[in-house]
Amino acid sequence: MNIALLSDIHGNARALKAVLNELKNTSIDQIYILGDLCYRGPEPKNALETVRSTPAKVLKGNADEWVVRGIKQGEVPDSALALMNQEQEWTVERLSTDDIHYLEQLPASFLDTFEESVTMHAIHATPESLFEVVSSDATEEELQQKLGVEKTADIVVYGHIHTPYIKSAGGKTFINTGSVGLPFDGDPRPSYVLLHIENGAFHAGIHRVDYDLDRVMDQYDANDYPNSQQMKQVIKTGKKP
Repeated sequence: MNIALLSDIHGNARALKAVLNELKNTSIDQIYILGDLCYRGPEPKNALETVRSTPAKVLKGNADEWVVRGIKQGEVPDSALALMNQEQEWTVERLSTDDIHYLEQLPASFLDTFEESVTMHAIHATPESLFEVVSSDATEEELQQKLGVEKTADIVVYGHIHTPYIKSAGGKTFINTGSVGLPFDGDPRPSYVLLHIENGAFHAGIHRVDYDLDRVMDQYDANDYPNSQQMKQVIKTGKKP
């Protein structure tokens, strides 16, 4: 059984389509998309329509919650609050009422068992929060304490930090998918994870995809995106703003 794990598209429809096109060449039984679908990218509507047309199990991320209700003080640095809410308003203007409802009703987690033997807990950030950060350099103790609360789970997969990794701790495998639309690990290419399960055993690998990031940078300007300079720099460098 082959499972594709994606997250953090952030309105970068070109990056998403590059990943989905690559997956067409692989025998995939199930796709999971772990949230942050359309905020902070130049094509929120296109990205969301692409997600909704994909036979994937989709979770809510913090950015999806922000699209629904705006960004509250304390959730981002005070210096960024006004501009990020301006970006939120720009995004909402390009979505329909049905799109907003879709984001609002997305689930927060999945706990699924495959082949009656391998259980995966899929979340956006942590089991208790859409916002809490568990970094790629978290200790084994932190991974178990903050992410490994589902005792039956063999695998815990999440997004949010835009930095892919695969680690084992306390008898569980912890996976971060990285980001499709806005990588932060210094590699601007979209990342995703392929999980293969067979006869009660599993292994996972991180994959990167080439795509035309210059076109995406041009789209920020062409679409009059607020904060376009900062977002173009993230697209270009694959580094956190």
